[in-house]
Amino acid sequence: MTIKVGLIGCGGIAAVHVNGYSKLTDAKITAVCDVVEESARVRAAEAGGADVYTDLAKMLKEADIDAVDICLPHHLHKDAIVAAAQAGKHILCEKPLCLTLEEGEEVRKAVEANGVTLMCAHNQLYLPAVQYAKRLIAGGTIGDVYEIRTTDSFYHTFDPKTIGWRGNRQFIGGGELIDTGYHPSYLLLYLAESKPVEVTAILSNHRLNFMDGEDSAQVLVRFENGVVGNIVTSWAYEPSDNTEKFSIVGQRGYAYSKGADLTYKMRMNNPPVVNTVQLKSVNTFEAEIADFISCLKENRRPINNHEDGIDVLKIILGAYRSAEEKRTITF
Repeated sequence: MTIKVGLIGCGGIAAVHVNGYSKLTDAKITAVCDVVEESARVRAAEAGGADVYTDLAKMLKEADIDAVDICLPHHLHKDAIVAAAQAGKHILCEKPLCLTLEEGEEVRKAVEANGVTLMCAHNQLYLPAVQYAKRLIAGGTIGDVYEIRTTDSFYHTFDPKTIGWRGNRQFIGGGELIDTGYHPSYLLLYLAESKPVEVTAILSNHRLNFMDGEDSAQVLVRFENGVVGNIVTSWAYEPSDNTEKFSIVGQRGYAYSKGADLTYKMRMNNPPVVNTVQLKSVNTFEAEIADFISCLKENRRPINNHEDGIDVLKIILGAYRSAEEKRTITF
């Protein structure tokens, strides 16, 4: 059985998605849609000759597709998700899920009322180090988890001419935190294995002061199970060489990774044992897309579905409110 996919939005990130489907034998992009026809034709050619549309409603009505892959600017996600769900199509959506909790509720209702699967495109969850850490937590190796730190920072070369829609709060939904900062936010939620209950944030604009929103953020999150998380993210600077992708501190020891290998120390051992596990690198976008197709064929829950996307949004929107009101926000 081949899953037929309609690509919605044919900008830069869409090329990465097209490449992911090209690696599969049980899925194929059969239609693409973008208001810029030239962009649609480029992606259609890359996909091996998909049908081209410039109107989403027309594609959802006419194209021979089972699912859609949404690669649109942030502010267009909700309407595309709802339209696809109402057309009975399964959905893979780039982050963020949408821009407000009200939009999130519309997404929830549309997905659940129409019985479709929605998977959030949270590609960093497919890092082997993340999955190894998840197994350490599940197996009790670290014991009760106390604190988790997740990071994603780099020196971005954006300028007023190249930042495009991301420089406008109306389209991006905020600033860096809801874009690149979305990655360490969903990673924290995934590793904490609990619902967020409190958030406190400091937002900064260190260098990209032509943006409407922040170029950097630090966010503290408390979860129902007592875990405290720290998100550090920026477009303004290159982090120091010793900055980890994530770290987990628990009752029995700690674990950390810079994104490739994973190191963990068992404090309860005598003497303490430090292990570094060397892991194979993977293309996380390819892994994400392959898993989306498997979820549809096996009728199982995605690694992060719309409920998880809404919880990530709670953290980020809570962080924006915390910074604006200069207080801790309780959910």
